[in-house]
Amino acid sequence: MSEQSFSDPNSHFQGRSTQAGRALEKEANLPLTGWQQEVSRGLELGLEAAESIRDRSIPTFSRGELPHFAGINTFLKAPYLEDVRKVGEYDVAVVGVPHDSGTTYRPGTRFGPQGIRRISALYTPYNFEFGVDLREQITLCDVGDIFTIPANNEKSFDQISKGIAHIFSSGAFPIILGGDHSIGFPTVRGVCRHLGDKKIGIIHFDRHVDTQETDLDERMHTCPWFHATNIKNAPAKNLVQLGIGGWQVPRQGVKVCRERATNILTVTDITEMGLDAAVDFALERALDGTDCVYISFDIDCIDAGFVPGTGWPEPGGLLPREALYLLGKIIQNVPVCGLEVVEVSPPYDISDMTSLMATRVICDAMAHLVLSGQLPRKEKPAYIHPESQPELIEEWR
Repeated sequence: MSEQSFSDPNSHFQGRSTQAGRALEKEANLPLTGWQQEVSRGLELGLEAAESIRDRSIPTFSRGELPHFAGINTFLKAPYLEDVRKVGEYDVAVVGVPHDSGTTYRPGTRFGPQGIRRISALYTPYNFEFGVDLREQITLCDVGDIFTIPANNEKSFDQISKGIAHIFSSGAFPIILGGDHSIGFPTVRGVCRHLGDKKIGIIHFDRHVDTQETDLDERMHTCPWFHATNIKNAPAKNLVQLGIGGWQVPRQGVKVCRERATNILTVTDITEMGLDAAVDFALERALDGTDCVYISFDIDCIDAGFVPGTGWPEPGGLLPREALYLLGKIIQNVPVCGLEVVEVSPPYDISDMTSLMATRVICDAMAHLVLSGQLPRKEKPAYIHPESQPELIEEWR
Protein backbone atom coordinates (compact mmCIF):
# COMPACT_ATOMS: atom_id res chain seq x y z
CA MET A 1 0.00 0.00 0.00
CA SER A 2 1.22 3.50 -0.76
CA GLU A 3 2.81 5.42 2.10
CA GLN A 4 0.79 8.49 1.06
CA SER A 5 -1.74 9.68 3.61
CA PHE A 6 -5.42 9.00 2.91
CA SER A 7 -5.94 12.75 3.36
CA ASP A 8 -3.39 13.55 0.65
CA PRO A 9 -5.47 14.93 -2.27
CA ASN A 10 -3.05 13.27 -4.69
CA SER A 11 -3.32 9.84 -3.10
CA HIS A 12 -4.84 6.86 -4.91
CA PHE A 13 -7.79 6.83 -2.51
CA GLN A 14 -8.86 10.37 -3.36
CA GLY A 15 -8.38 10.00 -7.12
CA ARG A 16 -10.82 9.03 -9.86
CA SER A 17 -10.32 5.35 -9.08
CA THR A 18 -12.85 5.51 -6.23
CA GLN A 19 -16.48 6.53 -6.22
CA ALA A 20 -15.72 9.02 -3.47
CA GLY A 21 -12.95 10.58 -5.52
CA ARG A 22 -15.19 10.99 -8.52
CA ALA A 23 -17.94 12.40 -6.28
CA LEU A 24 -15.59 15.06 -4.95
CA GLU A 25 -14.84 16.17 -8.50
CA LYS A 26 -18.50 16.14 -9.58
CA GLU A 27 -19.59 18.40 -6.73
CA ALA A 28 -17.16 21.08 -7.83
CA ASN A 29 -18.94 21.29 -11.19
CA LEU A 30 -22.48 21.60 -9.83
CA PRO A 31 -24.02 25.11 -9.96
CA LEU A 32 -25.40 26.98 -6.96
CA THR A 33 -28.01 28.97 -8.87
CA GLY A 34 -31.01 27.19 -7.35
CA TRP A 35 -29.69 27.62 -3.83
CA GLN A 36 -29.02 31.32 -4.38
CA GLN A 37 -32.53 31.79 -5.75
CA GLU A 38 -33.96 30.03 -2.70
CA VAL A 39 -31.98 32.28 -0.35
CA SER A 40 -33.14 35.42 -2.19
CA ARG A 41 -36.74 34.24 -2.13
CA GLY A 42 -36.50 33.50 1.59
CA LEU A 43 -35.19 36.96 2.38
CA GLU A 44 -37.86 38.59 0.20
CA LEU A 45 -40.81 36.64 1.55
CA GLY A 46 -39.57 35.82 5.05
CA LEU A 47 -37.91 39.09 6.08
CA GLU A 48 -34.27 39.62 6.93
CA ALA A 49 -33.01 37.99 10.12
CA ALA A 50 -32.60 39.66 13.48
CA GLU A 51 -29.49 41.79 13.82
CA SER A 52 -27.76 39.25 16.07
CA ILE A 53 -27.70 36.68 13.22
CA ARG A 54 -24.33 36.81 11.50
CA ASP A 55 -25.31 34.68 8.50
CA ARG A 56 -27.36 37.20 6.51
CA SER A 57 -28.68 34.50 4.18
CA ILE A 58 -30.99 33.38 7.02
CA PRO A 59 -34.49 34.97 6.99
CA THR A 60 -36.76 35.54 9.98
CA PHE A 61 -39.40 33.08 8.71
CA SER A 62 -38.32 29.71 7.26
CA ARG A 63 -39.05 29.67 3.52
CA GLY A 64 -36.77 26.95 2.17
CA GLU A 65 -34.85 23.78 2.96
CA LEU A 66 -33.47 24.97 6.29
CA PRO A 67 -33.92 24.31 9.09
CA HIS A 68 -35.01 20.75 8.31
CA PHE A 69 -37.35 20.60 11.32
CA ALA A 70 -39.25 23.78 10.34
CA GLY A 71 -41.63 24.77 7.59
CA ILE A 72 -44.64 23.24 5.87
CA ASN A 73 -43.76 19.81 4.54
CA THR A 74 -44.18 19.36 0.86
CA PHE A 75 -42.00 16.65 -0.64
CA LEU A 76 -38.37 17.78 -0.20
CA LYS A 77 -39.90 21.17 0.66
CA ALA A 78 -40.53 21.72 -3.04
CA PRO A 79 -42.85 24.61 -4.01
CA TYR A 80 -46.53 23.82 -3.41
CA LEU A 81 -48.36 24.29 -6.71
CA GLU A 82 -51.89 25.26 -5.77
CA ASP A 83 -52.91 25.96 -9.38
CA VAL A 84 -52.52 22.56 -11.02
CA ARG A 85 -53.17 24.12 -14.43
CA LYS A 86 -49.54 25.27 -14.30
CA VAL A 87 -48.06 21.83 -13.63
CA GLY A 88 -46.54 21.62 -17.11
CA GLU A 89 -44.13 24.40 -16.14
CA TYR A 90 -42.19 21.91 -13.98
CA ASP A 91 -40.02 18.93 -14.84
CA VAL A 92 -41.40 16.76 -12.03
CA ALA A 93 -44.72 16.86 -10.16
CA VAL A 94 -45.19 14.98 -6.89
CA VAL A 95 -48.80 14.08 -6.12
CA GLY A 96 -50.29 12.30 -3.14
CA VAL A 97 -53.01 9.67 -3.43
CA PRO A 98 -54.28 9.19 0.15
CA HIS A 99 -56.42 6.15 -0.56
CA ASP A 100 -56.61 2.96 1.49
CA SER A 101 -60.15 1.78 0.85
CA GLY A 102 -58.64 -1.03 -1.24
CA THR A 103 -56.88 -2.43 1.83
CA THR A 104 -57.91 -5.93 2.90
CA TYR A 105 -56.16 -6.19 6.29
CA ARG A 106 -54.05 -3.40 7.87
CA PRO A 107 -55.30 0.09 6.94
CA GLY A 108 -53.35 3.33 7.23
CA THR A 109 -51.83 3.93 3.80
CA ARG A 110 -54.14 6.94 3.39
CA PHE A 111 -51.55 8.60 5.62
CA GLY A 112 -48.69 7.50 3.38
CA PRO A 113 -48.34 10.80 1.50
CA GLN A 114 -48.24 12.71 4.80
CA GLY A 115 -45.64 10.37 6.26
CA ILE A 116 -43.39 10.46 3.20
CA ARG A 117 -43.56 14.24 2.94
CA ARG A 118 -42.83 14.67 6.65
CA ILE A 119 -39.64 12.59 6.70
CA SER A 120 -38.50 13.91 3.32
CA ALA A 121 -37.64 17.12 5.19
CA LEU A 122 -34.67 15.17 6.54
CA TYR A 123 -33.13 15.03 3.06
CA THR A 124 -31.21 17.61 1.06
CA PRO A 125 -31.55 17.77 -2.75
CA TYR A 126 -27.89 16.69 -3.15
CA ASN A 127 -26.55 13.14 -3.30
CA PHE A 128 -22.81 12.65 -2.81
CA GLU A 129 -22.34 9.35 -4.67
CA PHE A 130 -24.41 10.35 -7.69
CA GLY A 131 -23.04 13.88 -7.89
CA VAL A 132 -26.61 15.12 -8.45
CA ASP A 133 -28.26 18.20 -6.95
CA LEU A 134 -31.97 18.08 -7.76
CA ARG A 135 -32.46 21.73 -6.80
CA GLU A 136 -29.89 22.77 -9.40
CA GLN A 137 -30.69 20.32 -12.18
CA ILE A 138 -34.49 20.01 -12.35
CA THR A 139 -37.62 21.93 -11.37
CA LEU A 140 -39.78 20.10 -8.86
CA CYS A 141 -43.23 20.92 -7.50
CA ASP A 142 -45.70 19.29 -5.14
CA VAL A 143 -49.31 19.56 -6.33
CA GLY A 144 -50.77 18.22 -3.10
CA ASP A 145 -53.25 15.33 -2.97
CA ILE A 146 -55.94 13.98 -5.22
CA PHE A 147 -59.37 14.21 -3.59
CA THR A 148 -60.21 10.55 -3.02
CA ILE A 149 -63.58 9.34 -1.72
CA PRO A 150 -63.37 7.26 1.49
CA ALA A 151 -65.00 3.82 1.29
CA ASN A 152 -65.61 4.12 -2.46
CA ASN A 153 -62.92 2.57 -4.62
CA GLU A 154 -64.51 3.20 -8.00
CA LYS A 155 -65.17 6.92 -7.50
CA SER A 156 -61.67 7.28 -6.09
CA PHE A 157 -60.27 5.44 -9.10
CA ASP A 158 -62.05 7.90 -11.41
CA GLN A 159 -60.55 10.83 -9.51
CA ILE A 160 -57.08 9.28 -9.60
CA SER A 161 -57.18 8.54 -13.33
CA LYS A 162 -58.31 12.06 -14.14
CA GLY A 163 -55.61 13.61 -11.95
CA ILE A 164 -52.77 11.46 -13.29
CA ALA A 165 -53.92 11.99 -16.89
CA HIS A 166 -53.76 15.75 -16.30
CA ILE A 167 -50.21 15.66 -14.91
CA PHE A 168 -48.94 13.15 -17.49
CA SER A 169 -50.37 15.02 -20.47
CA SER A 170 -48.80 18.28 -19.27
CA GLY A 171 -45.31 16.87 -19.83
CA ALA A 172 -44.37 16.96 -16.13
CA PHE A 173 -42.98 13.64 -14.89
CA PRO A 174 -45.51 12.22 -12.38
CA ILE A 175 -44.33 10.81 -9.04
CA ILE A 176 -47.20 9.34 -7.05
CA LEU A 177 -47.21 8.88 -3.28
CA GLY A 178 -49.64 6.11 -2.30
CA GLY A 179 -51.93 4.95 -0.97
CA ASP A 180 -52.58 1.22 -1.15
CA HIS A 181 -51.74 -0.72 -4.29
CA SER A 182 -55.25 -0.63 -5.68
CA ILE A 183 -54.22 2.76 -7.12
CA GLY A 184 -51.93 0.96 -9.60
CA PHE A 185 -54.87 0.39 -11.93
CA PRO A 186 -56.23 3.96 -12.05
CA THR A 187 -52.74 5.49 -12.29
CA VAL A 188 -51.86 3.35 -15.30
CA ARG A 189 -55.31 4.01 -16.75
CA GLY A 190 -54.66 7.75 -16.45
CA VAL A 191 -51.36 7.42 -18.32
CA CYS A 192 -52.91 5.24 -21.02
CA ARG A 193 -55.54 7.88 -21.79
CA HIS A 194 -52.76 9.99 -23.32
CA LEU A 195 -50.77 7.27 -25.09
CA GLY A 196 -52.75 7.17 -28.32
CA ASP A 197 -51.68 3.93 -30.01
CA LYS A 198 -48.44 3.68 -27.98
CA LYS A 199 -47.74 0.84 -25.58
CA ILE A 200 -46.53 0.86 -21.98
CA GLY A 201 -44.54 -1.72 -20.04
CA ILE A 202 -45.03 -2.06 -16.28
CA ILE A 203 -42.18 -2.96 -13.93
CA HIS A 204 -43.65 -3.92 -10.58
CA PHE A 205 -41.56 -4.31 -7.41
CA ASP A 206 -43.53 -6.32 -4.85
CA ARG A 207 -43.79 -9.48 -2.73
CA HIS A 208 -47.32 -10.08 -4.05
CA VAL A 209 -48.58 -10.58 -7.62
CA ASP A 210 -51.67 -8.34 -7.26
CA THR A 211 -53.35 -9.95 -10.28
CA GLN A 212 -56.70 -11.14 -8.92
CA GLU A 213 -59.82 -9.93 -10.68
CA THR A 214 -61.57 -9.15 -7.40
CA ASP A 215 -60.94 -9.61 -3.70
CA LEU A 216 -63.83 -9.57 -1.23
CA ASP A 217 -66.02 -8.88 -4.29
CA GLU A 218 -64.25 -5.56 -5.09
CA ARG A 219 -61.22 -4.30 -7.02
CA MET A 220 -58.87 -4.12 -4.05
CA HIS A 221 -55.11 -3.68 -3.56
CA THR A 222 -54.63 -7.29 -4.63
CA CYS A 223 -56.11 -6.56 -8.07
CA PRO A 224 -54.45 -3.65 -9.95
CA TRP A 225 -52.58 -5.60 -12.63
CA PHE A 226 -55.53 -7.76 -13.66
CA HIS A 227 -57.36 -4.60 -14.68
CA ALA A 228 -54.37 -2.56 -15.90
CA THR A 229 -53.37 -5.34 -18.32
CA ASN A 230 -56.94 -5.39 -19.66
CA ILE A 231 -56.05 -2.05 -21.25
CA LYS A 232 -54.68 -2.53 -24.78
CA ASN A 233 -51.95 0.07 -24.17
CA ALA A 234 -50.58 -2.07 -21.31
CA PRO A 235 -50.08 -5.63 -22.61
CA ALA A 236 -49.76 -8.39 -20.02
CA LYS A 237 -46.63 -9.72 -21.75
CA ASN A 238 -44.90 -6.45 -20.74
CA LEU A 239 -45.74 -6.77 -17.03
CA VAL A 240 -42.55 -7.61 -15.10
CA GLN A 241 -42.83 -8.44 -11.39
CA LEU A 242 -39.70 -8.45 -9.21
CA GLY A 243 -39.43 -9.93 -5.71
CA ILE A 244 -42.61 -12.04 -5.64
CA GLY A 245 -42.84 -14.77 -2.99
CA GLY A 246 -43.67 -15.80 0.53
CA TRP A 247 -46.91 -16.84 2.17
CA GLN A 248 -49.21 -14.06 0.95
CA VAL A 249 -49.55 -14.80 -2.78
CA PRO A 250 -53.13 -15.94 -3.54
CA ARG A 251 -53.53 -18.77 -6.03
CA GLN A 252 -56.23 -16.87 -7.95
CA GLY A 253 -53.62 -14.30 -8.87
CA VAL A 254 -51.03 -16.93 -9.78
CA LYS A 255 -53.54 -18.49 -12.20
CA VAL A 256 -53.96 -15.12 -13.95
CA CYS A 257 -50.17 -14.71 -14.27
CA ARG A 258 -49.94 -18.15 -15.84
CA GLU A 259 -52.83 -17.53 -18.24
CA ARG A 260 -51.58 -14.10 -19.33
CA ALA A 261 -47.90 -15.12 -19.46
CA THR A 262 -46.66 -12.27 -17.28
CA ASN A 263 -43.02 -12.21 -16.14
CA ILE A 264 -42.06 -12.99 -12.54
CA LEU A 265 -38.79 -13.22 -10.63
CA THR A 266 -38.69 -14.25 -6.98
CA VAL A 267 -36.11 -12.92 -4.55
CA THR A 268 -34.30 -16.26 -4.88
CA ASP A 269 -34.31 -15.91 -8.68
CA ILE A 270 -32.80 -12.45 -8.39
CA THR A 271 -30.09 -13.42 -5.92
CA GLU A 272 -29.14 -16.62 -7.79
CA MET A 273 -29.03 -15.08 -11.27
CA GLY A 274 -27.46 -11.85 -10.00
CA LEU A 275 -28.78 -8.31 -9.95
CA ASP A 276 -27.51 -7.38 -13.41
CA ALA A 277 -29.09 -10.45 -14.99
CA ALA A 278 -32.38 -9.61 -13.26
CA VAL A 279 -32.19 -6.09 -14.71
CA ASP A 280 -31.61 -7.55 -18.19
CA PHE A 281 -34.64 -9.84 -17.71
CA ALA A 282 -36.83 -6.89 -16.73
CA LEU A 283 -35.62 -4.66 -19.57
CA GLU A 284 -36.02 -7.31 -22.26
CA ARG A 285 -39.62 -8.07 -21.35
CA ALA A 286 -40.88 -4.62 -20.36
CA LEU A 287 -39.46 -3.04 -23.54
CA ASP A 288 -40.67 -5.71 -25.97
CA GLY A 289 -42.79 -3.64 -28.38
CA THR A 290 -43.47 -0.83 -25.92
CA ASP A 291 -42.70 2.89 -26.04
CA CYS A 292 -42.21 3.67 -22.34
CA VAL A 293 -42.18 2.00 -18.92
CA TYR A 294 -44.19 2.74 -15.77
CA ILE A 295 -42.61 1.74 -12.44
CA SER A 296 -44.80 0.66 -9.53
CA PHE A 297 -42.77 0.24 -6.35
CA ASP A 298 -44.55 -1.46 -3.47
CA ILE A 299 -42.49 -0.77 -0.37
CA ASP A 300 -43.17 -4.29 0.92
CA CYS A 301 -40.88 -5.72 -1.78
CA ILE A 302 -38.15 -4.92 0.76
CA ASP A 303 -37.63 -7.31 3.66
CA ALA A 304 -40.12 -6.60 6.46
CA GLY A 305 -37.32 -6.00 8.96
CA PHE A 306 -36.49 -2.77 7.12
CA VAL A 307 -40.05 -1.60 6.34
CA PRO A 308 -42.41 -2.45 9.21
CA GLY A 309 -44.85 0.33 8.29
CA THR A 310 -46.77 -1.43 5.55
CA GLY A 311 -50.04 -3.30 5.19
CA TRP A 312 -48.68 -6.73 4.28
CA PRO A 313 -45.14 -7.08 5.68
CA GLU A 314 -43.40 -10.23 4.44
CA PRO A 315 -39.99 -11.47 5.66
CA GLY A 316 -37.47 -12.62 3.08
CA GLY A 317 -37.77 -9.68 0.68
CA LEU A 318 -35.10 -7.69 -1.09
CA LEU A 319 -32.45 -5.87 0.89
CA PRO A 320 -32.63 -2.08 0.52
CA ARG A 321 -29.33 -1.98 -1.38
CA GLU A 322 -30.56 -4.65 -3.79
CA ALA A 323 -33.84 -2.87 -4.45
CA LEU A 324 -32.14 0.49 -4.99
CA TYR A 325 -29.56 -1.07 -7.32
CA LEU A 326 -32.25 -2.77 -9.43
CA LEU A 327 -34.29 0.42 -9.58
CA GLY A 328 -31.32 2.55 -10.63
CA LYS A 329 -30.11 0.20 -13.35
CA ILE A 330 -33.61 -0.13 -14.77
CA ILE A 331 -34.27 3.61 -14.85
CA GLN A 332 -30.96 4.33 -16.55
CA ASN A 333 -31.87 1.99 -19.40
CA VAL A 334 -35.56 2.59 -20.12
CA PRO A 335 -37.74 5.59 -21.05
CA VAL A 336 -39.67 5.95 -17.79
CA CYS A 337 -43.06 7.69 -17.97
CA GLY A 338 -44.02 7.66 -14.30
CA LEU A 339 -43.31 6.27 -10.83
CA GLU A 340 -45.56 5.34 -7.94
CA VAL A 341 -44.49 4.28 -4.43
CA VAL A 342 -47.27 2.56 -2.55
CA GLU A 343 -48.25 0.72 0.66
CA VAL A 344 -46.49 2.99 3.17
CA SER A 345 -48.62 2.84 6.31
CA PRO A 346 -47.32 5.30 8.94
CA PRO A 347 -49.53 4.00 11.80
CA TYR A 348 -47.50 0.77 11.71
CA ASP A 349 -44.13 2.43 11.12
CA ILE A 350 -41.22 2.65 13.55
CA SER A 351 -39.16 5.87 13.66
CA ASP A 352 -40.46 6.78 10.17
CA MET A 353 -38.13 4.16 8.65
CA THR A 354 -40.62 2.92 6.03
CA SER A 355 -41.49 6.46 4.96
CA LEU A 356 -37.77 7.23 4.78
CA MET A 357 -37.22 4.21 2.54
CA ALA A 358 -39.96 5.48 0.24
CA THR A 359 -38.29 8.89 0.17
CA ARG A 360 -34.99 7.25 -0.74
CA VAL A 361 -36.62 5.33 -3.60
CA ILE A 362 -38.12 8.53 -5.01
CA CYS A 363 -34.98 10.64 -4.66
CA ASP A 364 -32.80 7.91 -6.18
CA ALA A 365 -35.26 7.57 -9.06
CA MET A 366 -35.08 11.30 -9.81
CA ALA A 367 -31.28 11.19 -9.66
CA HIS A 368 -31.14 8.33 -12.17
CA LEU A 369 -33.56 10.16 -14.46
CA VAL A 370 -31.13 13.10 -14.40
CA LEU A 371 -28.05 10.92 -14.93
CA SER A 372 -29.69 9.12 -17.87
CA GLY A 373 -30.68 12.42 -19.53
CA GLN A 374 -34.43 11.86 -19.13
CA LEU A 375 -34.69 14.92 -16.90
CA PRO A 376 -34.93 17.80 -17.36
CA ARG A 377 -37.16 17.36 -20.39
CA LYS A 378 -36.41 19.66 -23.30
CA GLU A 379 -39.76 18.77 -24.86
CA LYS A 380 -42.66 16.43 -24.23
CA PRO A 381 -41.81 12.79 -24.98
CA ALA A 382 -43.21 11.56 -28.28
CA TYR A 383 -45.32 8.91 -26.53
CA ILE A 384 -47.55 11.56 -24.89
CA HIS A 385 -50.65 12.02 -27.04
CA PRO A 386 -52.24 15.47 -26.67
CA GLU A 387 -55.84 14.27 -26.80
CA SER A 388 -57.46 12.19 -24.09
CA GLN A 389 -59.19 8.99 -25.10
CA PRO A 390 -61.10 6.36 -23.15
CA GLU A 391 -59.10 3.22 -22.51
CA LEU A 392 -59.49 0.35 -24.95
CA ILE A 393 -60.22 -2.90 -23.13
CA GLU A 394 -58.70 -6.23 -24.15
CA GLU A 395 -61.07 -9.16 -23.65
CA TRP A 396 -59.39 -12.17 -22.00
CA ARG A 397 -60.89 -15.60 -22.43
